[in-house]
Amino acid sequence: MYLKRPFGGPEYVVHYLGRYTHRVAISNHRLVSFSDGQITFRWRDSAHHNEQKLLTLSSDEFLRRFLLHILPKGFVRIRNFGFLANRKRAKLLPLCFHLFGATPQPQVESHPSGTKNSSQSWRCPKCGGPMKVIERFTAVELQLRSPPKVTAAA
Repeated sequence: MYLKRPFGGPEYVVHYLGRYTHRVAISNHRLVSFSDGQITFRWRDSAHHNEQKLLTLSSDEFLRRFLLHILPKGFVRIRNFGFLANRKRAKLLPLCFHLFGATPQPQVESHPSGTKNSSQSWRCPKCGGPMKVIERFTAVELQLRSPPKVTAAA
């Protein structure tokens, strides 16, 4: 296997990857003002050619939106690129399987009892793999999209 040396050296590679793995939800240079409980910040409107606009929110609403970007304990944020990128996965992943001469087969969990109850027989509509219910949300919880509450272990 041939590996080409990174252009800027190992320090540059770590710095480059750090920009993607240790990002904050909003950087300081986008914050414009904070006064009277109102926060104003810059955002890009992708529907209008990435035009920069200002938005003013109450501090409560700003914090609510900010907290949507914080993952619950135990979750890891992963960004996929190339053939696993969200926009290209449906088209390129089957092509990869075809080029390798393989066919994707969903993994099926074996159940010791040999029978499946209704909650264990749900299948992913995308890949056909088994789905397991971890938590159920009410319609209000789904609408608010707030992060789950962290409970202290006894």
